[in-house]
Amino acid sequence: MKQFLLLLPIIFGGFFANAQHEQIKLKYSYGDLEPFVDSTTMRIHYSAHHATYVKNLNKALEGHADLKNMPLIMLLKNINSLPQSIQMAVRNNGGGVYNHNLFFDVLTPASNSVMPNELQKILTAQFGSVDLFKAEMEKAASSRFGSGWAWLLVQPNGKLTVVSTANQDAPFMDVSFTEGHPIFNIDVWEHAYYLKYQNKRADYLKRLWNVVDWKQVYQNYLSATGE
Repeated sequence: MKQFLLLLPIIFGGFFANAQHEQIKLKYSYGDLEPFVDSTTMRIHYSAHHATYVKNLNKALEGHADLKNMPLIMLLKNINSLPQSIQMAVRNNGGGVYNHNLFFDVLTPASNSVMPNELQKILTAQFGSVDLFKAEMEKAASSRFGSGWAWLLVQPNGKLTVVSTANQDAPFMDVSFTEGHPIFNIDVWEHAYYLKYQNKRADYLKRLWNVVDWKQVYQNYLSATGE
């Protein structure tokens, strides 16, 4: 594995020579998810929390040119092979960047939250119904003690599975490996909902469905399955 890591800068170096990890650009403004996600929470979540993860990830990689030029997903998949001195910084901040990039990308104003028929059929075939899928996600999110995430993954065999991770861990990190490609996630850190919902995580989970970008989730599914 370490030999493979050493080869990655050579493979990707020409493409990421001056790479700096950056925030994903939002497809909506802070107030566009109202009333389900309030504008104040969205602004703080993106411009403070997420921005800090990006800043701290870049800071952790200073002085590590080979790692700085590596795609984020490769860093996260190989946490245990990174220098001991930066493992936790990359795990926490790199995870914070990746996890939020996906989360922000699968949200949309309520008027655009329409599920494609194809995705509805897929979820129904694998979970019994869309409502049963939502219940599975809510169970994973509500039962996560403390901070963390609930995820919908596409496994290598094409099957869908729901899992949960703690803190800013991503499922594919080699510190808590779960096989599968993430196509949707829900943030259950308190900073994602506490201003509006206080301690009522279940209310946040129920109302978040109103602003899910199902078209993006379906596109993520197609990308993960190669269809």
